[in-house]
Amino acid sequence: MHSQFSTRRARTARRSFQRRRSGFTLIEIMLVLVILAAVAGIAVLALGGNKDAAFKRTAESQINVLKNFIDMYQLNVGTMPPTLDALYEAPSDVDAARWSQVSRDPIKPDPWGRPFEFKVNGDKYELRSLGPDGQSGTDDDIVG
Repeated sequence: MHSQFSTRRARTARRSFQRRRSGFTLIEIMLVLVILAAVAGIAVLALGGNKDAAFKRTAESQINVLKNFIDMYQLNVGTMPPTLDALYEAPSDVDAARWSQVSRDPIKPDPWGRPFEFKVNGDKYELRSLGPDGQSGTDDDIVG
């Protein structure tokens, strides 16, 4: 009789232990969250550098396209466009017969969301993206 009682008691103890161990403890959950946060932080840092490089390449590509548009405008009209908007909409001071739309869409801002800087000096021009810092004339400007 004693052996049946201790066997039953052992089974009951095992079942109650299994019931208690069926979930995770708060410490285990917190440890997993800390590990996930660390991995996410490393991923953000790694992708952040790639994002800047991708933005710079995109700005360079946009500048090259704009340079082609400016050249087409100059061939059609005979002068430099007064602004980049003239590539899409006819300026009021240009002969409508000579002007033709060289850009199908309005000129989009650079990858950082700022307009391109466009300066005309006679028959020469400077086109630039202000880069990540948004300041003109700094080392991170992308010039075309």
